[in-house]
Amino acid sequence: MSKNKLYLYTGIIFISLTYVACKIPAVTSKTENKTVPGYFTASQDSAAKSVVKWKEYFTDKYLDALIDTALKNNQELSIALQEIEIARNEIKARKGEYLPFVGVKVGAGVDKAGRYTNIGAMEANTDIKEGKEMPDPMPDLQIAAYATWEADIWHKLHNAKKAAVNRYLATIEGRNFVITNLIAEIANSYYELLALDNQLEIVNKNIDIQNNALQIVKAQKEATRVTELAVRKFEAEVLNTRSLQFGIRQQITETENRINFLLGRYPQHIDRDDKAFENGMPGVIQAGIPSQLLTNRPDIRQAEQELAALKLDVKVAKAKFYPQLAISASVGYQAFNPAYLFTTPASLIYSLAGELLSPLINRNAIKASYFNANAKQVQAVYNYERTILNAYVEVVNQMNKMDNLAKSYDLKSKQVLALTQSIDISNDLFKSARADYMEVLMTQRDALESKFELIETKKQQLNAMVNIYQALGGGWN
Repeated sequence: MSKNKLYLYTGIIFISLTYVACKIPAVTSKTENKTVPGYFTASQDSAAKSVVKWKEYFTDKYLDALIDTALKNNQELSIALQEIEIARNEIKARKGEYLPFVGVKVGAGVDKAGRYTNIGAMEANTDIKEGKEMPDPMPDLQIAAYATWEADIWHKLHNAKKAAVNRYLATIEGRNFVITNLIAEIANSYYELLALDNQLEIVNKNIDIQNNALQIVKAQKEATRVTELAVRKFEAEVLNTRSLQFGIRQQITETENRINFLLGRYPQHIDRDDKAFENGMPGVIQAGIPSQLLTNRPDIRQAEQELAALKLDVKVAKAKFYPQLAISASVGYQAFNPAYLFTTPASLIYSLAGELLSPLINRNAIKASYFNANAKQVQAVYNYERTILNAYVEVVNQMNKMDNLAKSYDLKSKQVLALTQSIDISNDLFKSARADYMEVLMTQRDALESKFELIETKKQQLNAMVNIYQALGGGWN
């Protein structure tokens, strides 16, 4: 057969295989929607604060020390770092797939052909000079270099490598997301600890107030102005308030240990600034929804990288329908006697071969892989859109929460002041028999509850400032 006919037939076969492979099943595709309401991008930009480093945002030295320790020792963060290493190694693996595989092969063996086989008969009838007989059995020594390479005609291997790169970038954003959540969780737990300290202090002060009131009631009983019932009521109120101490102390222990767990260390005392609860508000976030939110939030950027990787997976799965060209080559020496092994060109061996493979019948596995890749890509689109929506909802909620909590705190402060003053008033009225003991008890109880509510509102303010910083994508940089 002439070379021209060989090339013609090869071309016809290649075109036929490509035509069959191009009959790829249609799938439903979906493009992500990044559109957000116009007032989000038109409103005042607050992203400038969201990119502030956490050490500039949280100025409490004790809180900063806790965060520093957590960034070094937290196990979840360490796991995320190992995920990055795994993804980085995956890039190397994918890169190696489209480069030629080259190796060295060294072999030795022995072969004995039967006398009445075709090889044995040929060896027996071969005219060999005296003293030059062919060894029987026949040794076989070989040393050669070989190479194999798949021609990436349809960019299947390159797209797989690009997908690995996107997944590597996604793991980095995943680590950033873990850092953001870790810092926010430590800060919120720290402020909760300060709130519990303030509650415990208020309970201790309230116990002193109630003990003073109890002494007054006892004196009134001696003067027969009240009965034993009033004394017992006041004693019960003191005992009830004292019991609150132990509940708060247990909460303090659990909160300290929650922080220690985040820091990757065993339970121990958490150092803190007692005055930071009143004066430790983090930096103020400007009002408005940031137009740069999509670039600041690590979870959004992670979802975006994962979506890009899955889009490339669809291309990789699609390329499996097309013909694959594989080329293999080898060169080396082979002989039955070590003395002749490196004799050139007599012992020189070499080979060069190419293979063209294409699926024709029973492509169900390839179709299933293709459909799965497309379905995962559609899933990633919905996840990306949901992540964006969740980010904007979080920011809107926290911005409104800060505004409402500021107004609520102002009113509750006035309520606490009024009820605190009413304690002295009720005591004076009780001494002059113008108020009964139940009014005194209820006034003390209302004052204690209002102080607790004020502390809770203050803690929620601090948490909102932490959460808005987190929602705007801060913390990781």
